[in-house]
Amino acid sequence: MSTTTTTAAPAVFDNRTAFADELITLARADDRVVAVCNDSVGSSNLVAFRDEFPDRLINVGIAEQNMVGVGAGLASAGYIPFVCAAGPFLTGRSLEQVKADVAYSHHPVILCGMSPGMAYGELGPTHHSVEDFSWLRALPGLDIVVPADRLQTRQAVQQAVASPRPMYIRVGRHKVPDVSPADSVLERGRFQTLREGTDVTLIGTGTLVSRALEAAELLAADGLSVRVLNAAYIAPLDVPAIIAAAEQTGAIIIAEEGNVAGGLGAAVASVVSQLGRDARVPLRILGLTEFAPTGSTDFLLDYFGLTAAHLAAAARDARQNG
Repeated sequence: MSTTTTTAAPAVFDNRTAFADELITLARADDRVVAVCNDSVGSSNLVAFRDEFPDRLINVGIAEQNMVGVGAGLASAGYIPFVCAAGPFLTGRSLEQVKADVAYSHHPVILCGMSPGMAYGELGPTHHSVEDFSWLRALPGLDIVVPADRLQTRQAVQQAVASPRPMYIRVGRHKVPDVSPADSVLERGRFQTLREGTDVTLIGTGTLVSRALEAAELLAADGLSVRVLNAAYIAPLDVPAIIAAAEQTGAIIIAEEGNVAGGLGAAVASVVSQLGRDARVPLRILGLTEFAPTGSTDFLLDYFGLTAAHLAAAARDARQNG
């Protein structure tokens, strides 16, 4: 009689909960911490914050451009404003204000793109935040942070309060497992090395980090030594980690829940293209190349090949075909 052993799937979490809990904790200790939103108290998970700090939540209604301007005004007055809205509306509708009032003016506003990527699923391309990397990477002086799990989400909020600067944080809605070691620290401008390897490097960000780790296991079964980097910071970019991956491994695969035109993959490719000929390793960039169809988030991630199996296949192809 044979028995089958099954491995339980890891627990998954909504990073908005970690964001809200940490924001409240820090607001209790520092009365400069305020929140600004666009009639998104529920979807930004700010209900508990509003209930505890009713005078420190400014709801401007559906007026995203004004919302960013209000945040900049609060920052100029010495407050630490967390400006919260769905990613596509915060970055798309308010891009001019983000450019002029935050990045150019060096106002320490923390822009919180809630439910980024394709987390809104069936609501379609109008609600998907997949162009934000491309838009915001063009703005000098704006940090872009993409926490992969609860620990990094809490640490990103802590960093924003401890050292306020113009910052965009992608606060994930799609549930993901914890991937960060318990003693790890989110470092500004640094990728997190989750696995060492010499044959191929997988670079994931946000929701794709756990899938990169799964892909590494698939490739390890093929005998490949796989490095996995968590690109928690897209700006400033960890150029030394990218150069090391090019010089020390045979290929680089980048996976992002965003448009590949101007996103993380484009940033990595720009670095690698400027290296010496011997370090210009094969690259594969996995992400979006068109507007998404209607479907659940998991369906859409599969549709665009953002799965562990697709990452592993891209790595094999890069290794075999250059």
